[in-house]
Amino acid sequence: MVGVGRQPASTTPGTDKIEPADIRPAAPEPAASPLPAAETFDPRETFLPVTKAALMERLAGERRWNGPSAADVRRFFRYLDYWRQQQYAMTMMGLLEAYEPFSPDTDLLLSRSYSDSERRLMQAQVIAGTERLLRRANYTKLDPSQVDLILTKESHYGLDLHVDLKAFEEIVIYYRGIGSKTDSRRNLRKFGRKEEFEVPIFRRLCILFKLKPYDARVGEIMVEKALSRPQAERHVTRLRAQLPGAIKDGNIYMKLFKNIPRSDIEMVFPNTQVRFRLFDKVRLGATAGGGLGFGLFTSAGKVALIASNPIAAAGAALGIGGVAFRQAMAFVNQKQKYMVVMAQNLYFHSMADNRGVIVKLASRGAEEDVKEEWLLYSVLAKTDASRADLPAIDAAIERFMQAEFGATVDFDVADALERLLADGIVTEGPDGRFATLTPHAAALHIDAKWDALLDQLPDPGTGLGTELSAPGPMEGAGSRSA
Repeated sequence: MVGVGRQPASTTPGTDKIEPADIRPAAPEPAASPLPAAETFDPRETFLPVTKAALMERLAGERRWNGPSAADVRRFFRYLDYWRQQQYAMTMMGLLEAYEPFSPDTDLLLSRSYSDSERRLMQAQVIAGTERLLRRANYTKLDPSQVDLILTKESHYGLDLHVDLKAFEEIVIYYRGIGSKTDSRRNLRKFGRKEEFEVPIFRRLCILFKLKPYDARVGEIMVEKALSRPQAERHVTRLRAQLPGAIKDGNIYMKLFKNIPRSDIEMVFPNTQVRFRLFDKVRLGATAGGGLGFGLFTSAGKVALIASNPIAAAGAALGIGGVAFRQAMAFVNQKQKYMVVMAQNLYFHSMADNRGVIVKLASRGAEEDVKEEWLLYSVLAKTDASRADLPAIDAAIERFMQAEFGATVDFDVADALERLLADGIVTEGPDGRFATLTPHAAALHIDAKWDALLDQLPDPGTGLGTELSAPGPMEGAGSRSA
């Protein structure tokens, strides 16, 4: 494979066979400098940021293979692509069926009821299945400590946001791709001139969440704040009144976003509270205090007239009330401005919701898998290798991605090998050495697996739930808990 590695591989003219020298363990790279606490994200990811078409063009070129034709290679690559998509489609269908009782968007008739234990089991299946798809699509999980760290940072959009993470029974956050985008802002220290600055972003961000049941949250508040049950109920009711009316604690919500500033993850939660920044508090407080102070001062100067004239007294009271009302409206309008900024930016970041997230993740997972498999197959089919050579093969593929596309990746060689072995495209001998089907034979092998697919379909029945005698309309999963 010409170009695997930063230096050209040792090849004979017109061939692309990797020689043993090309899969020697690479020299250890210098350790990366410790990142600041707020930037604890690994710049290398398993995500392969290239299209399938571009990768196939590089891997299946006429001069890339010694023996098999480029047409045979491309035919096998397409067969493997379709085969992997079909496998993910079957997984997606099962996951969507399990998600149906929790979907906030369903418009289907309610035909089955589920006990509490059955719902808990199905909820666990949905969350585990979605996380599995996220990992297969090469997303990275954001652990709670990192989430807490990000939620305390200054907002890129100039908003002071707060999220109560304790309100959620389930919360899962994954990202894929970290980078930055260039934005501009006016700098008061430079007399209002615009200046450009870099904004750290998540190129993709996926969040899954489910609110805690009302009674469970009330019980927690009673313990946390030492309140009576009526007091805790009023507290939880007040907090949940701030949520959109469609948000129910029986639903599981999924959201997929693009190019979210790392300091603004709070925007994607349903219970985000917008708070005033210190600058706005000072500004609004100063204008409110000044307005009221001036009104009281002018009224005090006419105290004798006010005392003797009820009409003048009423006019003065109305004037002071008008000033107070204008200042109160200034606070309300500023908060509304914050909400508009948040809504506008979320509108342009949103990619998919709920069922749409599952469909998109399944498609992306299949694409990531097949790209990894093409890369590994292109090495194993051209060289005599064993498990001892896997670290060197991994490093060679990473160098290839850097040389061909300028992409710094962390290739997952073990994951790709497991799938090729499971499908019988690669076999491993007792001595640990790998044997690989030729592209022509591998295409025929996938063809045979397609022929047997329908005969080997598993029974989709889950045995969960009780059939209802009179199906009724669905009006949101939260309203149909058993």
